[in-house]
Amino acid sequence: MTRSARKLTYWERGLPHPLLTLVLIALWLALSNEFSIAVLLVGVVLGMVIPIYTANFWPDRPTIRSPLRAIGLIAIVVFDVVVANIQVAYLILFRRADRLRTRWIAVPLDLTSPEGITVLMATITLTPGTVSSDLSADGRTLLVHCLDCGSEEVMVGQIKQRYERRIGRILP
Repeated sequence: MTRSARKLTYWERGLPHPLLTLVLIALWLALSNEFSIAVLLVGVVLGMVIPIYTANFWPDRPTIRSPLRAIGLIAIVVFDVVVANIQVAYLILFRRADRLRTRWIAVPLDLTSPEGITVLMATITLTPGTVSSDLSADGRTLLVHCLDCGSEEVMVGQIKQRYERRIGRILP
């Protein structure tokens, strides 16, 4: 039975997305540059009101199959972002622009859920040197621009093995 087909409990109405509430509070505190009770209260109010007013856009919560794997994926992405920043800085500083091997690659997707595809696209875009640009109309192919790509097959394999496979184990 989907979340929208059954009667919601008090907690589900008041906190439709508890994790989003916590993220919004933390984000508000980080952006405020100071900590006080007033700043915390504004963060709590925003963290509770925004999910309530956006709950209609989230008819079903995506289920996370394995939170430990999600933490592992986050660690891999953070590591890759740091390494890719160093690689991109090296490319920009020490390689001439005409020697860069920029190219567009098409990544065939095995993921089918919109949440999984969105996480994959965000992961690719967060990693410096790559940008996910477009998703095919049927949702089966992702167009990615690479700043420096030696082999299309190798890059597609890296994206599928390093990210897509792991995301598929976390989200349906």
